[in-house]
Amino acid sequence: MTERRTDQMTLVAFMQASNVSVYSGSWRYPNAAQDYLSLAYYQRIARVLEEGNFDLMFFDDRLAMPGIYGNSVADAVRYGARPIKLDLTAILGAAAAATTHLGLGATYSTTYYQPFHVARTFATLDHLSGGRAAWNIVTSVNDAEARNFGVDKHFDHDKRYDRAEEFVEVVAKLWDSWEDDAIIGDRESGIFADAEKVHEVDHHGEFFDVQGPLTVPRTPQGRPVLIQAGQSGRGRQFAAKWADLIFTGDPSQAVAAEHYADQKALVAEHGRATDSVRVLPMVYVIPGETEEIAQQKESIFLHELVHPQASLTLLSEVTNHDFAGHSLDDVVTDELIESVSGIRGLVQGVKRHIGDQVLTLRVLANHRATLLQGPRFVGTGAQIAEQMEGWFQSRSCDGFVIAATHFPGAFEDFVRLVVPELRARGLVREEYTGSTLRENLGLERPENLMTASAQTELVDDRVVEHA
Repeated sequence: MTERRTDQMTLVAFMQASNVSVYSGSWRYPNAAQDYLSLAYYQRIARVLEEGNFDLMFFDDRLAMPGIYGNSVADAVRYGARPIKLDLTAILGAAAAATTHLGLGATYSTTYYQPFHVARTFATLDHLSGGRAAWNIVTSVNDAEARNFGVDKHFDHDKRYDRAEEFVEVVAKLWDSWEDDAIIGDRESGIFADAEKVHEVDHHGEFFDVQGPLTVPRTPQGRPVLIQAGQSGRGRQFAAKWADLIFTGDPSQAVAAEHYADQKALVAEHGRATDSVRVLPMVYVIPGETEEIAQQKESIFLHELVHPQASLTLLSEVTNHDFAGHSLDDVVTDELIESVSGIRGLVQGVKRHIGDQVLTLRVLANHRATLLQGPRFVGTGAQIAEQMEGWFQSRSCDGFVIAATHFPGAFEDFVRLVVPELRARGLVREEYTGSTLRENLGLERPENLMTASAQTELVDDRVVEHA
């Protein structure tokens, strides 16, 4: 059985700096807050999450409106299918100011940013938040994003990961370019820092040439927490090498348990302790004061709020294929799968979820825009806690990424109804015990690879450490 450092769940809140949550009909729910263009909105949610002792408030991001369907953003705008994506820098800063312990994470692409920019952004956030920053590493391929950044052609799948590998290597070097004790701050002598403890990274690779050092000293966490959610074979290998948190999208507990075991084995193959990485599936949680109330809410979310055209618009975005010439009732054939490069993994996942049901574009699209895109825990607080405990104790996960049906009510209900039940079972903390995100996750602070004691050299194909 895979070992686990802690017997308590990791809890992550899945956020969008948007008019909607990851559930595209959330803006239509009657008590969904409408002040999503204000800092107060995100600060309010952050305080709720900290009250519930969540580990991390994580923001997904996309650098374009959904504009693949019909080669237009019209339907995304018309039906509110994620047309708004605010810049995350200010939002993370505001959330940091409103909280004391809550981790703060964001998606930054290795395709459209540069290593120095990402390293500086997250190092700054880590300092200003007292050690609570996390970076979700993504390799972008969406054509709508490409058009916003003047990119004519993306690298193929493996080349994108080759670039991402080097990108993260450079970022890690930049984060380590200051030794922990480099700053002296001796006013009397006039010596601010020890120049021998601030290093140029002098990186020259296939994709990047970066001199360094970073303009931000080494951070409270040493390095911000790294997140990855790659589902392909190469993506899982990348996550096993680099990630502290791995987000998954498995449709059932059986699939999640299989994925969990596979991912932990890959972590071990990379020479890392399996308990140093958290595997966290995304789930929806719909609590109610009674089981009947929870089921009524679930029915509304399933059937009443997502416009079918919004679903198809988002399916075009995620697969990078224009479905404007198709009907929602078209059957997903082998020929269609062969003609759409980005659809195979999604189809395989949905088929595992629906079994023998005929797979149409409507069904496929609904698994991208509605509650069908992830497992659902529905019921009273006690019932949901029991479902979550079942996944956790069976080694199907190390915790959960909680996706909201609407903001801020979904998280308010979860903290009010479910968290007390999880606490009573000893599955989540009563209070924060660490001062940094890594400490609260039970993760060690990484050693600085630029210091003399950590330098390595390659001898006879073996890495040997020396003082």
